[in-house]
Amino acid sequence: MEAGKEVIIGIDLAALEKNPTGWTYWKNRRVSTCHLHNDEEVINSTVHHKPLIVAIDAPLTMPKTGTTRKADKEMLKHGYPVFPPLMCSMKTLTKRAISLTHALRASGQSVIEVHPASTRKALGMPTKDWQKIQTLLKQIGLKGNLEIRTLTPHEIDATTAAMTAYLHLRGKTREIGDKEEGYIVIPKRNDWRRLK
Repeated sequence: MEAGKEVIIGIDLAALEKNPTGWTYWKNRRVSTCHLHNDEEVINSTVHHKPLIVAIDAPLTMPKTGTTRKADKEMLKHGYPVFPPLMCSMKTLTKRAISLTHALRASGQSVIEVHPASTRKALGMPTKDWQKIQTLLKQIGLKGNLEIRTLTPHEIDATTAAMTAYLHLRGKTREIGDKEEGYIVIPKRNDWRRLK
């Protein structure tokens, strides 16, 4: 994976501020990860680094009608199961994500919606074997925190979100959904070994 000098932020957003949100700073294949909690922390930490793009693992839009968006339906058709924004367990997360996205965009940030498990599936990586995923991220060539400690699942999802944005900037993704209800960005199907 070539080193890109742009700053990318990946966020694995928690539904509630009391729960940990995974946060990743990505530059030159080096990642720095942590947990953040309240909205102010997430917004300030992100805007401070002036990223070229921010990738958030959470629904960033509501459906115009019903409980699912075109993006959610298309993801399922392609074999990428996602939870719709208005499912009971997702409503709080979706509302928080929309509020954060508005704040970030008001600060000049470019924000995309991603789904880390689908990113890993598209790249032929495990979707939930966290130790294996961290090993593969290192094999791809990522440096930083993941070399010196075991990352939490939230940090791994945030790092995968940032990787999706990295690939998006290089034209190696596709947008599923539509302009009216929003897009989910996932990589074009590939083998993770080709990312080295």
